[in-house]
Amino acid sequence: MAWRLLSAIMLLIMGGIHLYLVFYGVGGLLGALFVLNAVGALVLAIAVLVLRGRLLTLATMLSLLFMVGTLLALVLALTVGLFGIHEVLSFKLVPTTLVVESIGTIILAITVALVLRSRRAA
Repeated sequence: MAWRLLSAIMLLIMGGIHLYLVFYGVGGLLGALFVLNAVGALVLAIAVLVLRGRLLTLATMLSLLFMVGTLLALVLALTVGLFGIHEVLSFKLVPTTLVVESIGTIILAITVALVLRSRRAA
């Protein structure tokens, strides 16, 4: 349960960062995507904490893919650009987001492994 709680916290932090950025200047298409990211993170965090059995496995796997996808989108925006958006490392919370999403990916990968292992043992 501790790893699931850590996973939910990381999802909420990631979503919170994106929502914060919307309130402090990121608008347009990127702002709308950031709001969707925050909502998705909230839904997945709740699912990781509440669900059991196969649905928990699905929720943890989707959460891992969500975190990896968000991290990959940021890395692409920093390097080659994504949807015409070119990000810079000096922009507000970009370094923090890289750290949070990297740690979140590791935590979620461990959580997925533990959930799969517990399902096999049952």
